[in-house]
This record gives sequence, C-alpha cells and structure tokens, in this order.
Amino acid sequence: QVQLVESGGGLVQPGGSLRLSCAASGSIFSISTMAWYRQAPGKQRELVASIGSGGNTNYATSVKGRFTISRDNAENTVYLQMNSLKAEDTAVYYCNVAARQWRWGSVGSYWGQGTQVTVSS
Repeated sequence: QVQLVESGGGLVQPGGSLRLSCAASGSIFSISTMAWYRQAPGKQRELVASIGSGGNTNYATSVKGRFTISRDNAENTVYLQMNSLKAEDTAVYYCNVAARQWRWGSVGSYWGQGTQVTVSS
C-alpha cells in the first residue's frame, strides 16, 4: 500500500505564505504525476497544481504566479509553496500521487488525508 502524509497547513493572514509538504511511503516502485487538489466548503474538489516525473508543471488559473509546485524524487515528496494568499484560497488541500507498487503493476491513484488552509485576518 502507499501512504501519503501531508503537513504545513494552518491559519495565515491575507498576503501571507504557507508551504505544504506531502511525503509518500510504503510499497512504491515508481511515481509519475504528483498533484495538489483543494476543496472549499460547498464546492467540488479542484486541481490546484500538478507536476510530472520530468518536472513539467500545470496550474489552475486562479493560482498561477502565486503558487509553485515542486518535488523531490529521492524523497518521494511533493511541495506546494503558496504566496500572496487570498481568502478564496481557504480550503482543505489534498495531495494526490499516481504510483506503481511494482514494475509490471498498474498505476494507482492515492490520496492524502487533507490539510486545512485558512486565510483570514
């Protein structure tokens, strides 16, 4: 099984910064895409940013220029640096990875437990 442990959420004032981390562990042969999603109260879960195994990135329009996704392949960890935070960024943030548990296995999708980010004065 693959476990994801997230950290770094919390309460921050508008304009502030936070850095989220998500470490994958367990039976992992390889990880392809790593991503962050978020879900605000009463809204659907949405993709915030993703990063491929080669480092190619993709961002939601609402966070472009403010958020940066990165990964450490040696540590199976993905990060989300969030700057210039706004009240509308308030949500539970979830880490997601696409991983193979063995060389010839299928790619599975795994989720973290979520971490709360609250932007408020």
